[in-house]
Amino acid sequence: MSDRTHSVLVPRQMQEGGATFTGVSRGATSRATAMVFEDPVSRSLKRNLDRVAPSDATVLIIGETGTGKELVARYIHKNSPRKDGPFLAVNCGAFAETLVEAELFGHEKGSFTGATKGEVGWFEAANGGTLLLDEIGDLPPLMQVKLLRVLQEREVVRVGSRQSRPIDIRLIAATNVNLEQAVEAKKFRRDLLYRLNVMKIELAPLRARKGDISPLADYFLSLYGGKFELKDCFLAPAALNKLLNHSWPGNIRELENVIHNAILLAQDVCIDHVSIVQTEPETAPVSADFDTNLRRLFEEALANSHGDLYERVTRGLVSLALEKDSGNQVRAAETLGLSRNELRTQLAHMGLITPRRKGASHFPKLAPSKRHSVVRLAYQHFGTLAAVKAVGTIDERLQSAGYSVDWRAFSSGPPILDAIGSGEIDFGVTGEAATILALGMGAPFYYVGHESPAPGDVAIVVADESIRRVEDLRGKRVAFNKWSNADHFLMKALQRGGLSKSDIQPVYMPPDLSSLVDLSCGAIDAWVIWEPFLGAARKDRRARVLVDGVGHVENRQFYVCRRLFAASYPNIVELILDAIRDMSREEVVCSADDGVAAVARNLRLDATVAERYYCSLAFNPEAMDEQTVAEQQAIADAYFADGQLPARVSIASAVWRTL
Repeated sequence: MSDRTHSVLVPRQMQEGGATFTGVSRGATSRATAMVFEDPVSRSLKRNLDRVAPSDATVLIIGETGTGKELVARYIHKNSPRKDGPFLAVNCGAFAETLVEAELFGHEKGSFTGATKGEVGWFEAANGGTLLLDEIGDLPPLMQVKLLRVLQEREVVRVGSRQSRPIDIRLIAATNVNLEQAVEAKKFRRDLLYRLNVMKIELAPLRARKGDISPLADYFLSLYGGKFELKDCFLAPAALNKLLNHSWPGNIRELENVIHNAILLAQDVCIDHVSIVQTEPETAPVSADFDTNLRRLFEEALANSHGDLYERVTRGLVSLALEKDSGNQVRAAETLGLSRNELRTQLAHMGLITPRRKGASHFPKLAPSKRHSVVRLAYQHFGTLAAVKAVGTIDERLQSAGYSVDWRAFSSGPPILDAIGSGEIDFGVTGEAATILALGMGAPFYYVGHESPAPGDVAIVVADESIRRVEDLRGKRVAFNKWSNADHFLMKALQRGGLSKSDIQPVYMPPDLSSLVDLSCGAIDAWVIWEPFLGAARKDRRARVLVDGVGHVENRQFYVCRRLFAASYPNIVELILDAIRDMSREEVVCSADDGVAAVARNLRLDATVAERYYCSLAFNPEAMDEQTVAEQQAIADAYFADGQLPARVSIASAVWRTL
């Protein structure tokens, strides 16, 4: 047995004799055993967990079966302010589809056949603590909708009841499937993924952290050796080497079973044989040389080529080198093994820079990329690009350059950045808080411009006459769109009033005029919103502005672009920004009846409110300067200090630098 001291995490049930939850039991998980933080990959994971745990943010844990997702969730709970509350873990795939709602949210007596008494669901049972929804990808589509509402409203309604019951939990979701692919396959809701993916933890498989194998084996030897009166047992070197060279498709769970079986068959404290069942073909050796792997990749690509392989490989390689080196041509050339002049010649042939002189080159000239003959633009119905879309200036500019435009509508900024990060969108505009969240989640985008500050365009709106100051929001239901400019403004306003988000009841809602009705009827006590909805609220006699952003926030809008797209097609980015600037011309804005009509129609706004909002837009993208970068860095640092980001982010590293 190893004489090293290992950091082993054991769940409380094993330490305290198996405490169980006495309510609804179907779906409860109990398989988690132990994890270690010995391998460098695991030590990095532990540092991330230590940053995530103190906050109350929703966490999404992704990892193969057997990697210890529940143990990670328990670690987060144990190191959080909720550590003295319950930790409950349930498997979404274990529920019968007809009973899943009753299991999660509870039911009243007689609400369905067999419901002889009322029972709380898992959400209510976890009040004051943490609830882990394991295998969240197995949740039926209808339940995904209901779960989304629970996460937004922070309340549940039992089956057979109409009474809503507030909940106070931290939700952790876990899955072993690719939820992005499930979204594309229409099996998982994108808006639910956005709600869950506030903080993402990815668990490496055991084969990628071999430094954990030996200490885990030692732990299981101690655990099962004690149970079967074979104390102080240890692995012979040959047996340990066999464990270290196995690919572990079943991860920690498979290792535990192998050690358990070895102890059952052991004749002595020295275990010289371990039986490993090969459940799948061994993967190709990780140590295969670069040229072999590259040849294998090219053979596959040639077999499926559509005649543009050279163009795609060359353009992709050069673009990735530039992206890696933040657009610096000298460093990119060194990475590629070229001189700077050779790289510039290639860039000129790709149409990314203007050639310095005419002449032949040893590089074959590339045709315009077929992949980007269509530029994908994201817009929000109330945003700057919605007005630009209505007038058509971007379409005209890009069509004259040989490109067409694919406009795609989004409800708010975070989904736009999510789409940019996954490669679905090339360009969009969003607020400052959403961009910071996206950087924290590792989304590959650039800030390519910003609009002037508009602090008066965001405000807290109330209807209750008893709410006269921000301090009066304590304990109130405050509605806002999470990770929007409104979210950031609310945080600053509460701080100014000596409060924090823990002092209110957050209600996460996308921007919609129906919130004015919720406000007037008392369903919510305050609404944090921006223009043009703020203009509608100002005009509504039932509502009034409690405080606006002046003196609290800058409230900027940022133009953002997919990194690889910006590095590959800076000319298109400049065309888009110039087309937006065209909108600032008086003859365009003041005669843009189509734009005003589109804003009024899409948002169900009064025509005068829509016109006032439309004509207030600056349409003037400015380059990111040091002051703006410093402002955004301060906001990002505040979110990190508040525990809402998994790691500190660098705004400067995400600022676009032209070639």
